[in-house]
Amino acid sequence: MNAERNAPQWLIILAFMAVYIVWGTTYLAVIYGLRGFPPFMLSGLRYLLAAILLLGWCGIRRVAWPGWSVVKVCVVSGILMLVGGSGIVAWSEQYITSGQAAIMIATEPFVFLLADRKRWREYFGNVFIITGLLVGFAGIILFFGGGEAAAQQDADNVMQWVGYGAILVGTVFWVAGALHAEGKLDKRTPNILSSAIQLLAAAIASGLLSGMTGEWSRFRIEQVPAAAWAGLLYLVFFGSLIAYMAFTWLITVRPPALVSTHTYVNPVVAVLMGWAFVNEQLSWMQLLGMFVILVGVLLTNFPNYKLSFNRQRA
Repeated sequence: MNAERNAPQWLIILAFMAVYIVWGTTYLAVIYGLRGFPPFMLSGLRYLLAAILLLGWCGIRRVAWPGWSVVKVCVVSGILMLVGGSGIVAWSEQYITSGQAAIMIATEPFVFLLADRKRWREYFGNVFIITGLLVGFAGIILFFGGGEAAAQQDADNVMQWVGYGAILVGTVFWVAGALHAEGKLDKRTPNILSSAIQLLAAAIASGLLSGMTGEWSRFRIEQVPAAAWAGLLYLVFFGSLIAYMAFTWLITVRPPALVSTHTYVNPVVAVLMGWAFVNEQLSWMQLLGMFVILVGVLLTNFPNYKLSFNRQRA
């Protein structure tokens, strides 16, 4: 409570802007990065540079290195979330727009509900959560139903559907990694250090995957345009550092349920950015599906929001 009272209001506003806007724009940054880097190489370089910076900061601050058990949890969760989750998103954006990718990621809270079995009795005994799941499922059907109308004229329609499916699989990986970290990570481990280990593990795994898929043999650094370098640097500094650190700080000074409202804002930002900068288009049915999905997410999380706000007022 003291931290909440002492946190400067202007700093809280800036942190919310970073979480809301920056995370929404990273989907567009991936599109630019893919103009010069293959997807898993882009992800690997992004994670490696961010890990080096965070580890350097931990070294300067003389943060104690954790035990092997903590490292193992960070390695597993980092690979699941950042390679199986974010890495697959980068791969999928070769075939679908950044806005479509962001909308599909908005279904992630539903995967959390289905995967977190130990809380099923709590989840499925609540009318808001059940209603939210049904509404969100209807939104997904609307979104998929409008996919063909929104497809780019030169896009392979089959690969577009593969991209949709890959992102859904990626959300499962992300949720699995998050739940693994939640259940086994020592809470005393500093967030910056655990994130650095996760990023480093993901960088190594992405590099190996990039080599196995032949990306390194096809890559020509002299052919990378300035826009791709800009996309990579944006992902490193704004996506993997600024937005993440803003998020981890915000949840210490504001209710986590309030901070999690970025789930609703990020897809809207991604759609608008894609439309403004790279002329990405969505059909009216997909836009309607986006709205319905976000309403469903809001309903499923409403009990948590109410509980968090009541605790804050108390």
